[in-house]
Amino acid sequence: MKYRSFKEEQVAEVGLGTWQLGSADWGNVDEEAALQILKAYTDAGGNFIDTADVYGMGVSETVIGKFLKTVGKKIYIATKLGRRGDDGNGWPQNFTYDAMKRQAEDSLQHLGVSQLFLEQLHCIPTEEMRSGKVFDHLRKLQHEGLIKHFGASVETSEEALLCLEQEGLASLQIIFNLFRQHVADEVFAKAKEKGVALIVRVPLASGLLSGKFTQETKFESNDHRNFNANGESFNAGETFSGIDFKEGVNLSDKIKTLLPDERMAQWAIRWILDHPEVTTVIPGASKISQVGSNVEASDLAPLSADVHQQLRKLYDEQIYDKIRGHF
Repeated sequence: MKYRSFKEEQVAEVGLGTWQLGSADWGNVDEEAALQILKAYTDAGGNFIDTADVYGMGVSETVIGKFLKTVGKKIYIATKLGRRGDDGNGWPQNFTYDAMKRQAEDSLQHLGVSQLFLEQLHCIPTEEMRSGKVFDHLRKLQHEGLIKHFGASVETSEEALLCLEQEGLASLQIIFNLFRQHVADEVFAKAKEKGVALIVRVPLASGLLSGKFTQETKFESNDHRNFNANGESFNAGETFSGIDFKEGVNLSDKIKTLLPDERMAQWAIRWILDHPEVTTVIPGASKISQVGSNVEASDLAPLSADVHQQLRKLYDEQIYDKIRGHF
């Protein structure tokens, strides 16, 4: 495992996303399996784990908290707030300081820590970010010692650029993969200029870029790749990066022909890591074998300039126009 700078810390360039461990939107992952996945990741040298308070409404954070009690080394936990419907108001009426403090305190309790390493806004409405009040609240939570760093997880480049104007922003979490290449053109240079860490989510486009799906692949009823395949429940970009599933299978097959060998998932992650502005990429895992596959990307040699050019040509000519959702 190789490491990259996150402020004064060194974090694994391949992190672990734990939406799956909430057993809410990816099918079921029982607690014992979740603990084994976390152990496999840290045994492989990983030390950066991303979660959120709404992943199973505390389930993901809680299992991570149990795991942290068994580990003898520093693990950096990034969580998120902003999508809970507190006080019966529902989302998105929950961006007061008191609501955000309550959510941060709940995450502290779930994780069993005295301070959150990184608290991130969780894809909240653009107008809330534009007003700037939520960032003032985060700065207050930071001043009070509840959080060490704050960042934002966003859906669009517009939102990313808005956040990058905020003083004290430590990180920006974005969707960036072979189905979402243009983001580098719009955001990366500004993030580097500001010294803001880039956390890349949805690196495998919900598994499409693993190359293992066919036109006949089916998903469980409680898997977002079933109930949100066309953006029925939240932004379509969070599922298959906004690409229609069957179209995505065909496009994945085309991408596969441009890669050095059959290890498509690893090369898809390696492609992301070839961008030096990226701090860490956070693929999820519902099986131990997937952890090993993801981590292996850190050991691969960078893709050649020619392969990068071919992949970008395919993106510009055949993929970009097929992205759905707001991005």
